[in-house]
Amino acid sequence: MHAILIAVAHSDSKVAFLFDMDGVLINSMPLHTKSWEVYLQRLGVTVQDLEARMHGRRNPELVRDLLGDDLAEDVVLEHGAAKERLFRELMGEAISEFEIPGLLDFLNRYREVPKAIGSNAERANIDFTLDRLGLRPYFQVLVDGAEVTRPKPYPDVYLLAAQRLGFAPAECIVFEDSPAGTDAALQAGMRVVALETIPTEFSGVDLVIKDFLDAKLEPWIRAQLSRETISAETKASLAGTGVNH
Repeated sequence: MHAILIAVAHSDSKVAFLFDMDGVLINSMPLHTKSWEVYLQRLGVTVQDLEARMHGRRNPELVRDLLGDDLAEDVVLEHGAAKERLFRELMGEAISEFEIPGLLDFLNRYREVPKAIGSNAERANIDFTLDRLGLRPYFQVLVDGAEVTRPKPYPDVYLLAAQRLGFAPAECIVFEDSPAGTDAALQAGMRVVALETIPTEFSGVDLVIKDFLDAKLEPWIRAQLSRETISAETKASLAGTGVNH
């Protein structure tokens, strides 16, 4: 059982960054697809539109889709765990090759901004990715798909991450790469930056970028931080005059 962290103490930042993992920290979809292809091949199973069926879904849902709705729960979980072991084996030491361009510089540039991972992925994959890439120190909170009843596109993962960081949803900016993930963040009442790690149609998001080197990202982030600072200063000024708003 994972420890529950509630309202992590944070800096004076008025905004928090929440990140999906697959497709946002690492371009893992091609290797996840390859892992499923190899795993299914070993089982003698062939499926159509595998990548499209995978996008934004948790393993239990995907296993039932690919291998049958009548599987027992323990069998479903073991299939998912076995596929993820294969994924980590295939990823191995080459994981740095899959890091999204500009990610590390972005994390360093905004190091004072509290950050969380909110992912449908299994905790073993999150730990593997953060530790192999040396990213764990940047994230104060981790929320994996097993910690909520409803996965993305429901907002639960991001609402729990915000709660543990101690931020209101409106103070959070989410970085996502799938429509299911952007829908989850929008339903949570958060601002959303969509990454087109794989060409995708997004609806209702605040910004669409290719990666963390995209020239559109920096001005937009600065504008959000400036807005939050002005809002905080206004609230403080109103409180000082006894004016309610």
